[in-house]
Amino acid sequence: MTTVVTVRDFGVIFDGYSRFEESVLSANMELESLDNNQDNEEEDERFNANVSLSKFTNKTLHGSWCNDDNDVDLRLARLDNLMDRRPELANSVLLRQNPHNVEQWHRRVKLFEGNPTKQILTFTEAVRTVDPMKAVGNPHTLWISFAKLYVEHKDIANARVIFDKAAQVNFRTVDNLAAVLCEWVEMELKHKNLEGARELLRRATAEPSAEVKRRVAADGNEPVQMKLHKSVRLWTLYADIEESLGTLESTRDVYERILDLKVATAQIIINYASLLEKHGYREDAFKVYERGVNMFKYPHAKDIWITYLSKFVERYGKDKLERVRELFEHALQMAPADNLKPLYLQYAKLEEDSGRVKRAMEVYEQAAKALPDKEKLQMYDIYIARAAKFYGAPKTRKIFEQAIESEMPSEDVKTMCMKYADLEKSLGETDRTRAIYIFSSRYFADPLADSDFWKRWHDFELQHGNVDTYREMLRIKRSVTVIYSQTRIILPNMDTLKGVGGSGDEMANLERKLAPDQDSSFRRLGFVNAGVEGVIRTDQDTIELPVGDDDDEVEIAQRDVPAAVFGDLAPEDEISRKRENDGNLGRPIDRIKRQKKGAYGCTVKTVESLSPKSLIAV
Repeated sequence: MTTVVTVRDFGVIFDGYSRFEESVLSANMELESLDNNQDNEEEDERFNANVSLSKFTNKTLHGSWCNDDNDVDLRLARLDNLMDRRPELANSVLLRQNPHNVEQWHRRVKLFEGNPTKQILTFTEAVRTVDPMKAVGNPHTLWISFAKLYVEHKDIANARVIFDKAAQVNFRTVDNLAAVLCEWVEMELKHKNLEGARELLRRATAEPSAEVKRRVAADGNEPVQMKLHKSVRLWTLYADIEESLGTLESTRDVYERILDLKVATAQIIINYASLLEKHGYREDAFKVYERGVNMFKYPHAKDIWITYLSKFVERYGKDKLERVRELFEHALQMAPADNLKPLYLQYAKLEEDSGRVKRAMEVYEQAAKALPDKEKLQMYDIYIARAAKFYGAPKTRKIFEQAIESEMPSEDVKTMCMKYADLEKSLGETDRTRAIYIFSSRYFADPLADSDFWKRWHDFELQHGNVDTYREMLRIKRSVTVIYSQTRIILPNMDTLKGVGGSGDEMANLERKLAPDQDSSFRRLGFVNAGVEGVIRTDQDTIELPVGDDDDEVEIAQRDVPAAVFGDLAPEDEISRKRENDGNLGRPIDRIKRQKKGAYGCTVKTVESLSPKSLIAV
């Protein structure tokens, strides 16, 4: 078990070993039970003496340890010890497979929880065995856990020794070494050794001398200790400690070194500027912001720009308006399109607060054009709301038209059209509202997909329209339906047909469901619908078929088709008959007059002179 390198082999050997111990234990227990039964059956002292002599001889021949009274307890203790050692033995197998597995070493330490001596020995073996360059995991966690073990037992001196040895290890990355030093500093802070923590950070962030650099360059193997002075984690901790424990000058020195080494982050820039502003050095704080925006690019510079502009506007505002405008223009030039919105809103608010409303409207307009298409709708909403507040609702018409003509997605354009229509409706401009509905319907409203749009138009016509405008809405709806139907084919299956109307004619039920929602005053006898609903015939148009047997001959009534249906393709006999009745139909002017006539033999003037009810009947 101490030499196998696979878990499978270990399992086979351990199972065999445990079964062997169990069998030996069982045999000894049976032998002891048999001896006890024989002792109970002895009746006299002589026989007892003979039995005792036999036992002594048996012990001498087979070994006294095999039949000792405490042998069962010994065997039971051996079996228990074997079972208790199974996790440790299994862990040893895994470590023999890869002695540089950090996680397995941590698990081995946990196996000895409650036994500090075994844990210390295990940690000592681990840090000696694990090679940081070959380690699987983070080898610095072994050193940190080793030191924390001493800290838990109030042995700070040995914990410092462990941290000091860990700081000399050549880890794979600088972050591993920085993590060790940060834990060391936090330990010193918890135990009130403040100056020791500051001194430790001062030594850790010190740049190596030129002589050390030359010596390391000659060796050709640069350790991580040479790069430790550029660790952002160490510098951040150092700046926080100096800001809490040191003076303003010492803290500024730390921040300036961070900027000189170019290891600052956006948060460090903001913290440094906030520190200077807190102590009254506003211009120095603005200089730090300037260095920050020149050092970083988007998206890292986003927070710096927003904070910088907010502080600058708060400090100067109206006093240095031109300088603030230049700063905003510079920020807008540096920012990508996705990050322009907060800058434009901040810029426009500045103009509004300073009383330059016209200038603020120009900023809103510029923002609406510069933002990405997906953000234009929200920006136009803000633009329209501000314009309505300062100039009134009628002044927003130009903005609505500009938004509709922009390159927004079609859904956003439709939304903007609806808001425009609501505006005109609230102003009492029914003609303008109807024109907006007509424009929207032709480009953005599928009757089958956007029923809300058509319902709104329908309600509008019922409130503010008349018969002609309502009929025009229905005509447009039918034409739009035809346009969209050219790119979409609906093929309902039989289940759909059966589920639409229940009983009766399923196709008729489907037609009734798909028919457009029209006012009852227009669903009159003889009104022709261009949708899926069929032509409603009058009683006089109905062709009646006589009822009879299947074998009987059925005479079907026939009606003449009006000649206007055929137009120029009318049969020759029909045209000849018409010419006999009126010999002037063949002249060009007569043909023109005939083409102006409708399908029911009435001229255009006659149609225009009809009343709406008569026109619907026709």
